[in-house]
Amino acid sequence: MFAALIRWLDERLDLDGLIAPFRHKTVPTHRLSYWYFFGGITLFLFIIQVLTGILLLLYYRPGANEAFESVQYIMTRVQFGWLIRSIHSWSANLMIFTAFVHMFSVLFLKAYRKPRELTWVTGMILLLLVMGFGFSGYLLPWNKLAFFATTVGTQMAGQVPFIGQPLMIFLRGGPQVTGATLTRFFGFHVAVLPLIAVVLIAIHLFLVQRQGMSVPPKTEAAWTANPALRREMKFFPNFLLRELMAWYVAIGALGALAALFPWNLAVKADPFASAPAGIKPEWYFLFMYQTLKLIPSKVWIVDGEVLGILGCGLAGLFWLLLPFFESDKAGRTRAWITGISIFALVYMIGMSVYGYIAK
Repeated sequence: MFAALIRWLDERLDLDGLIAPFRHKTVPTHRLSYWYFFGGITLFLFIIQVLTGILLLLYYRPGANEAFESVQYIMTRVQFGWLIRSIHSWSANLMIFTAFVHMFSVLFLKAYRKPRELTWVTGMILLLLVMGFGFSGYLLPWNKLAFFATTVGTQMAGQVPFIGQPLMIFLRGGPQVTGATLTRFFGFHVAVLPLIAVVLIAIHLFLVQRQGMSVPPKTEAAWTANPALRREMKFFPNFLLRELMAWYVAIGALGALAALFPWNLAVKADPFASAPAGIKPEWYFLFMYQTLKLIPSKVWIVDGEVLGILGCGLAGLFWLLLPFFESDKAGRTRAWITGISIFALVYMIGMSVYGYIAK
């Protein structure tokens, strides 16, 4: 019966013609090929986010007087609602983690080299969007910690020179974090950011499909010198089946985390209450937050927080344009980029750990 259905669809849609490019597509195999899987895992976790988000939308109400109670209802009254919310929250964190792993694997394998500069740029914008998903979604349960974390986060955005105050008011929907902020963040989280993300994912996947998988420079040089050393596998079904196994491991880890460590709701936000002691952002913003805390309040005549935000912005812009600094005029790879990548990784981990243990 299934074969008859496939034949019926093939006669009308030419399914074989649609998958023909994937039959001919190959993936290079070498000792570091397993890093290729993290891009697919990130995409899989994004799909999990969409599916669980749709289920949560059936019961969630984006209002300051209803948001907390609706999440509470999901967790206590809706069958398996606590599990769906826990999967949604854990998959968001795992998606950001695997996106960072994918970014650094691309860096160290130098997969951003010409002609893949645009692939890197779209990937970096997607990473920023993923962090935006985390920031906007954090407020939606309308609990105390999320309320004050959003207050601090939007206040930091207000320190950006020239556009800071208008940007903060745009994010908050007013001068303070209120129900208008919650409604605005809800719109960003379920409509604006997903729409932009889907378009960029399509462009990113098209570029990967068009240019193929990158090979590390040393491996590429060895294959060029001796073509007999070249190893490849078919994308369909060989690599695809391996990717599905990676997804299977990811969903196993996600299910275990969601079941064993369910996501808490805490207490409802009270705008008139004092901020909790030692409030900190989510782990993926912690290294930036801790960096800003270490900068003196005044550096000469410049406000320290403004200087820190400007520094983070310039560092992000440099990171975005990194592929365009990769080669010199003679086409030789610049070794200092690898050094900067190692420093960035160590710095992010070190400052995150320091921010976690610091009071």
